[in-house]
Amino acid sequence: MTDTLHDPISLAQALIRQQTVNPCHDGAQDLLADALESLGFRTKRYPFDGVDNLYARLGGAAPNLCFAGHTDVVPVGDAAGWTVDPFGAEIRGGIMYGRGTSDMKGAIAAFVSASARYVADHGMPQGSISLLITGDEEGPGLHGTRRLLPAVIADGEVLDHCIVGEPTSEDRIADIVKNGRRGSLNAVLKAVGKQGHAAYPEKSANPMPVLLDALQKLRALKLDMGSPGFQPSNLEITTIDVGNAAHNVIPAQATAKFNIRFNPNHTGADLMARLEQLIGSGRDGVTLSLDMRVTGEAFYTQPGKFTDLVVAAVEAETGRKPDLTTGGGTSDARYIKDVCPVAELGVRNEMAHKVDENIPVDEIETLCRIYYRLLAGYFAAA
Repeated sequence: MTDTLHDPISLAQALIRQQTVNPCHDGAQDLLADALESLGFRTKRYPFDGVDNLYARLGGAAPNLCFAGHTDVVPVGDAAGWTVDPFGAEIRGGIMYGRGTSDMKGAIAAFVSASARYVADHGMPQGSISLLITGDEEGPGLHGTRRLLPAVIADGEVLDHCIVGEPTSEDRIADIVKNGRRGSLNAVLKAVGKQGHAAYPEKSANPMPVLLDALQKLRALKLDMGSPGFQPSNLEITTIDVGNAAHNVIPAQATAKFNIRFNPNHTGADLMARLEQLIGSGRDGVTLSLDMRVTGEAFYTQPGKFTDLVVAAVEAETGRKPDLTTGGGTSDARYIKDVCPVAELGVRNEMAHKVDENIPVDEIETLCRIYYRLLAGYFAAA
């Protein structure tokens, strides 16, 4: 096991061969717990409603540098479209194939191996190394990090900084470091009127004009001009549904869905209040209602000592300075940002969730060396 722990490729293969499709019993966490304990980590499992979660820590002093990740993966999808066993972790021409190679077992393996190499070279850190691993990131996310993190803190753990292993890289390994994320608000707008004959509109209440007028207000809404490190917030109408197959029937109701990706100029609560006021309750016998849910708040880790260490580790290993960005979707960093400064760095995301998901093995090794440099720089500066 010790030799495997120093080799992120072998460890990634072992993790990928665990078929941890969400929701699942997480055999990958069983493997991780055994591996980390062999390195001297203390581990504790946190099962919540059938979801496996794991926290491991090496050392007891501050500062505590935490790696956060998830072992659950999305379903295989079109199994017939795969040219390899989705859980075989086969390597062809220097490329490893399998569900989770990109998102994100490759990054977990890279960090564990980096930790093993660091301890072999430097001994115990002048502080602590920890891992916060969830089994519910690709699914509803109800019983993963959002419950694991408070439980860990209740047990007396303190996280000083966190690196999340989401696949952030774009064109080349480690060309992107995310130091923030936009928030996300999902909404369903419903217009309810009264069904009737199209020839007698005065005897019905058509929800469509009222819905379309409301959507036009949304399209005209200017949310902001951007925020430091962020592009302007944007609202996208994603579907309009009536379900009316007849030409001569005024429908009883119509719905539309939209999503807002918002920067730190807004909170979810403020946006929802603003939308309620903008849309109103309806007119002409048609009622309007909004069903809204915020799936993540915007956050921003100010560039500073921690992000400088991450950037320096990338630059020292690759010879390139990565960009600090805040684009893309949400991640579990949206929970961790309430506890400590957080940044995200992983492999390329080009093949994440796709058929024949894969990643070049040299990129996993490069990420491992970057994480090693981060650990060395972090504890040298402690």
